[in-house]
Amino acid sequence: MSGGTGRNLPPSLSVFVRGADVEAQAVSAIEGAAETGPLSIKPLLVGDNVLFMEVRRGAGLVDPEHAHDDHESICYLVSGRMRVVIDGAEFVAGPGDTWRHAPGVPHYHEALEDCLQIEIKSPPRRTWD
Repeated sequence: MSGGTGRNLPPSLSVFVRGADVEAQAVSAIEGAAETGPLSIKPLLVGDNVLFMEVRRGAGLVDPEHAHDDHESICYLVSGRMRVVIDGAEFVAGPGDTWRHAPGVPHYHEALEDCLQIEIKSPPRRTWD
């Protein structure tokens, strides 16, 4: 994880990370807004310009609507079903679906089932507490 990137991401010089060795972090808030159910994030690898992480949402979790001006995110749903709302447009995502949160665009998610998602943020930012 690159030093000096985004909101307190730890520095790392790793080129390979064994996912089983990274602890998932329980999340209580995204962008300062409280979560409504079980959410964990596992920041797997941070490069100079990108954060690659695993996100797990429990069924019923609704992320608070939020936007971020300092980065974009690209998401890939590995398993589960999720309602994704981006700038008022609503989608139901299933395994293999991908979406993007552009800077400054309001968005949120609702986990319709337990979900496993991969998310990439660029530039790297820690947006959770």
